[in-house]
Amino acid sequence: MRGESDVNGRREAEPVVKMMEAPMDDHYLELSDTPVQFEKVSTVNNVFFDEANKQVFAVRSGGATGVVVKGPDDKICISFRMEDKGEVKCIKFSLGNKILAVQRTPKVVDFINFIPELPQTEYSQECKTKNANILSFCWITANEIVFITDQGIEFYQVLPDKRSLKLLKNQSINVNWCMYSPETTVLLLSTTVHGNVLQPFYFRSGTMSKMPKFEIELPASPKSANLSLSDIIMATIYGQLYVLYLKHQPRTPNNPGAEVILYYLPREGQCKKMHILKLNTTGKFALNVVDNLVVVHHQSSQTSMLFDIKLRAEFDGAVTIHHQVLPALSIHPCKIPRADSSSWTVFQPDIIINASEGYLWCLQIKLQPIVHMLQDKGRLMDFLLQRKDCKMVILSVCCQMLSAAERGSLPVIAIIFDKLNQVYKEYLEAEQNYTLAVESGTSRSSVTQKRPVRTQAVIDQSDMYTHVLSVFTEKKQDLPHKFVSAVLMEYIRSLNQYQITVQHYLYELVIKTLVQHSLFYMLHQFLQYHVLSDSKPLACLLLSLESTYPPAHQLSLDMLKRLSTANDEIVEVLLSKHQVLGALRFVRSVGSHDNISARKFLDAARQTGDAMLFYTTFKFFEQRNQRLRGSSHFTPGEHCEEHVTHFKNLFGEQALLTSTMV
Repeated sequence: MRGESDVNGRREAEPVVKMMEAPMDDHYLELSDTPVQFEKVSTVNNVFFDEANKQVFAVRSGGATGVVVKGPDDKICISFRMEDKGEVKCIKFSLGNKILAVQRTPKVVDFINFIPELPQTEYSQECKTKNANILSFCWITANEIVFITDQGIEFYQVLPDKRSLKLLKNQSINVNWCMYSPETTVLLLSTTVHGNVLQPFYFRSGTMSKMPKFEIELPASPKSANLSLSDIIMATIYGQLYVLYLKHQPRTPNNPGAEVILYYLPREGQCKKMHILKLNTTGKFALNVVDNLVVVHHQSSQTSMLFDIKLRAEFDGAVTIHHQVLPALSIHPCKIPRADSSSWTVFQPDIIINASEGYLWCLQIKLQPIVHMLQDKGRLMDFLLQRKDCKMVILSVCCQMLSAAERGSLPVIAIIFDKLNQVYKEYLEAEQNYTLAVESGTSRSSVTQKRPVRTQAVIDQSDMYTHVLSVFTEKKQDLPHKFVSAVLMEYIRSLNQYQITVQHYLYELVIKTLVQHSLFYMLHQFLQYHVLSDSKPLACLLLSLESTYPPAHQLSLDMLKRLSTANDEIVEVLLSKHQVLGALRFVRSVGSHDNISARKFLDAARQTGDAMLFYTTFKFFEQRNQRLRGSSHFTPGEHCEEHVTHFKNLFGEQALLTSTMV
């Protein structure tokens, strides 16, 4: 069944997806938790689905006893009554639900305004082409509609206030059937006797453009085969429009059976055959596209297959040949009345409808089960990075890998880190280019310059630190300490490879891990060879490790000296650690000892309760005063009176220097 078709099944009678009573094990496909419920098909109730607005119409008695419109994204349902003027063949709202279009006869479409200030009186438009019959119609915008007849297409502007339509453009062409992609506003017409020559049209801003036609290759046998509407869908996959052709062919030793052929349909240029999905079976099929994955439902086995055209695959020089990502499985069972006898009809891109029971679902991908099914971790990461809701699953995969890691798995871990950081880097570059364009003003003149969207696939350093690396280092596990450190350094190596500035908290995590396991020689080497980049936070951390690892003090001072902008921070950290003499040595080494506050140092020395430390500090400043001013006394502005008194109480007045001392 297709787009605007009657869900009762008059146009394509046999549904291809059925509910399966499967065991409650892992499934990678499921139906949405909250289905849209509508009045089921009956002798008095017909059901229609509009793929453009994703709305299901329940039409009772031709609309005379009520029409109820619902959709998966609608907060409220729309209900109204129409005059019964005969059997409804097709019914759709314009974009925004302002105008309703109803087809009851092969020649005419009726319109009803749903605009508060305008009356709801019906008005009609008959197709212009003589002897033509309307096959379908599609709303292009809120007030533009196209009629598709068996002899061509007629593009109209709807004027609701005048209750009339204005013909914008028409095109004569023999039409077997049609298909419309609301996302790309491309209309596809089947022409010629066998129906396999397809003519696309593109609509934009009140204009209709003819795109290059192309031919679908029909199977060699049977020779009388025609291209059916049921064998074609249009879908946007990874931002590009494709025509998907379900090619049925018998299974032989040289032929694995049916396949889905993907034709890339660009806005400009010729349509090109790009991908082949090998189904390796025969029978009846239906297609959905979920999260850029092609889902192929197989009726007889009641299972579904997943294909991802972004994954590595075999290229034969002309097209890329893909096999299913995982073995075929049924959709996760759901609880509905009489589930064992329910039939399912598929609509694009991800809609499944059970008209006999009155349910509409969105088909969804379940990522967590796939984590356990796809053993190749590199391929698994390639797959997950393309999914919409992937962040927490990717982080959980990283956690699982590290918790079960062995020394030999380090190369695999390195590959995963590189895959994550490649996406991270691409986003950072796009963000930087956008910022530069905005600052330079070029974005105003460039329509293509859009702020990059940060998808869940962008796993930054904060994500990795919070959810993976810090958890990994804190766990009590049997992994060798050197391996734990190697994992951390591998992530830093990957960041450096993609020229991403490493955040200081990652370096801190490395240092704390090394110190915790007494791997001081590794720490010394990392610092000596600048594997860990110089920074103030890192230097301060090293200072705090002096009691555990004495050389850390000198390593820190060396780092801070290289930075040459962190002298005040060094002094504050040393004093906070009661390392008063270390602070004095540092200020002397950088030549700032003549300008420091005596009171700050004397406060710190006195707080330690160490009399000899206070004595040494006091004498340092006495001598500085003598050298600078020719007197050992402190000036009133230095506010050191209480420290002079404290010194006298501890050591006596005779311990003070005289003003004449040199």
